[in-house]
Amino acid sequence: MNYNIRKITSDEYEILNDFLYEAIFIPENVQAPPKSIIQTEELQVYVRNFGQEKDDICFVAEVNRKIIGAVWVRVMNDYGHIEADVPSFAISLYKEYRGCGIGTALMKKMLTELKERRYKKASLAVQKANYAVKMYRSLGFEIVDENEEEYIMVYDFRIGDIGYEL
Repeated sequence: MNYNIRKITSDEYEILNDFLYEAIFIPENVQAPPKSIIQTEELQVYVRNFGQEKDDICFVAEVNRKIIGAVWVRVMNDYGHIEADVPSFAISLYKEYRGCGIGTALMKKMLTELKERRYKKASLAVQKANYAVKMYRSLGFEIVDENEEEYIMVYDFRIGDIGYEL
């Protein structure tokens, strides 16, 4: 599949609401929550006023000039927050584009950007049952904490390039 990855433009920030909803992990045989769930305070932290802080970075993936996925980071007090000045990841693709390697390419693009900006770490939270755990581990993310449902994973730029060449 041919796709292009590029930085998001400011007039496209609104689409992050769509991808925020797509990022919600829905286990098999579980009904998806209403889209209004993204208006909750704990989810709006990922997108509200995006682009206004220096740590707000986003790349999108396009197929035939249609945005089909996004990866974004910002320093925020979210589910994956580990410490000050560490950006947290959010990533999602429309369902029909999952499993094609686009998510991995988006993650690599963002990790490269964060390394160039000299961040020391990046973090994320992921449901234990989410198939993406395997991808994150293959990229070099390590599990640093967990609860019943989620892992907190960290990529540490200070210990070298793990999992692939940046």
